[in-house]
Amino acid sequence: MASRILASGARALSSPAAFRPVRSFQTSAQRLADAAPLPPRKPVGAFRGGLFGFLLGTTLAGSGVYYYVLQEYKASNELLMEDIYTLQQATQRMSNYLGTLEEKVETMERKGK
Repeated sequence: MASRILASGARALSSPAAFRPVRSFQTSAQRLADAAPLPPRKPVGAFRGGLFGFLLGTTLAGSGVYYYVLQEYKASNELLMEDIYTLQQATQRMSNYLGTLEEKVETMERKGK
């Protein structure tokens, strides 16, 4: 008895009507005729893409280095200018001091004569 139930169930599963889809996925000829084809894509080759990426990366890296070097140059230039002004002031003070010493030596020589 069990074999009869299994045999009838196996026959029902093997028939094509058991796997018939509920909805068919077909389109009409009218809908296919209305569809416009997509424009052909122009492929970007590996050489062109690689060259463009290389040039873009080089330009960005070069501009970054340029601005970094420019900032470092400005900072070192400011420090150098401060040192020059300090040296100029020290030289001016030394010149004034030597001038006063020369005047004192001259006055001492006049008094000694």
